[in-house]
Amino acid sequence: MSCKIIFFDVDGTLTHHKSGEIPESTKRAISLLRNLGIIIVAATGRPLSMCEELKELGIDVFITANGGYVTYQNEVIHKVSMSKSNVKELVEFSDSKQHALSFYTKGFHMNGVQEEGVLAALFETLSLQTYPDTHPSIYEEEIYLLCLFGTDEVVDQYKMRFPHYTFRRWHPYVVNVLETDVSKSQAIVKVLEYFKIQPSEAMAFGDGDNDIDMLETVGVGVAMENGSQRLKEIADFVTKKSDEDGVEFALRHYNLISQ
Repeated sequence: MSCKIIFFDVDGTLTHHKSGEIPESTKRAISLLRNLGIIIVAATGRPLSMCEELKELGIDVFITANGGYVTYQNEVIHKVSMSKSNVKELVEFSDSKQHALSFYTKGFHMNGVQEEGVLAALFETLSLQTYPDTHPSIYEEEIYLLCLFGTDEVVDQYKMRFPHYTFRRWHPYVVNVLETDVSKSQAIVKVLEYFKIQPSEAMAFGDGDNDIDMLETVGVGVAMENGSQRLKEIADFVTKKSDEDGVEFALRHYNLISQ
C-alpha cells in the first residue's frame, strides 16, 4: 500500500499488553518508519502528560484523551472541552455516591475514590500501578475527557441524573462521559486534514473496542492478536500479540519495513 501516516493505539498495541513496556522491535520499527518519512501518530486514551516515553521515540503528533485533545509539536490541532458548570455538578454527585471519576486535562487526575476495581482498570487501560493525584477544583480546568468507573448499575444512576450526557463504555469497568461526541476517528479526520493526506493513505493499529472507529476510518486497519474480538472481526489484518513483535510483524506483512 501507499502509506503516508500510521496511527498507533498505545497501551496494548505499542506497549506490551502485560508489562506496559515498549518492545525493542517496536522501537526499531518506529525508527525505520520515521526514516522513510512516514508520519507516526500516537492515538491514545492517555493524557498528553503521560506520553513522554513516546516523545523519546520521535513521535510528535498525539491524539490524546481518546480524541479529545490533538497536538502536533506545540500546536493544538483539535480539542473538545467540557462545560465547567456541568462537570462541577457531576463531581458533586459522584462525591456524594463515592464513585470514582478520572479527568483528562493536559494531565490526569482523579477524585480520590479508591477501590480494587478502579486500580485494576487503571493498570489495564493506562499501565498505572498507583492512583493519580486529586485536584481540589478540577472543574475549573479545561477537561477534554471524563471517565466514570463502575458497573452498569452505577452508570444507570448517572444516566437518570444527567440525561444531557452520553455514557459510552469502552472497558468492563470504565465509561466515557461525553457532552459532545469525542472519538479517535474524529481526531484522525482532523489530523488527515491538517497534513492533507487521504484516508486511503493511512493505516491504524489498535487492540480495544474504542479503536474500532479508528480502524474503520483509515485505508488499512490492523488489530493485535491480544485485542478484543470485535476489533479483530472488523480489522483488515490481525497481527501477532504486542509482546510477540506484533507491530513489526504487520509492518513487514505490508512491506513497509524490510530490515
